[in-house]
Amino acid sequence: MTSKQVMTVAVLATVLAWSTVMTVLGHLAAVAALLPSLGLLVQQIVAAFDGVGAQCDPAAGSEGPSR
Repeated sequence: MTSKQVMTVAVLATVLAWSTVMTVLGHLAAVAALLPSLGLLVQQIVAAFDGVGAQCDPAAGSEGPSR
């Protein structure tokens, strides 16, 4: 595993552990507020392990001048 992947796993473990602790302590509102960012974190981790970089089609979203 690369150092980037190791760091990604460490961050994921920390965030999930913190979320678990907050749930056990009864802070469900805080956990509910974190759900969207947790979903994004998982998506980014999957992309990091798949080797998908920030690749986008430069032509997507930009149209040339109309003629």
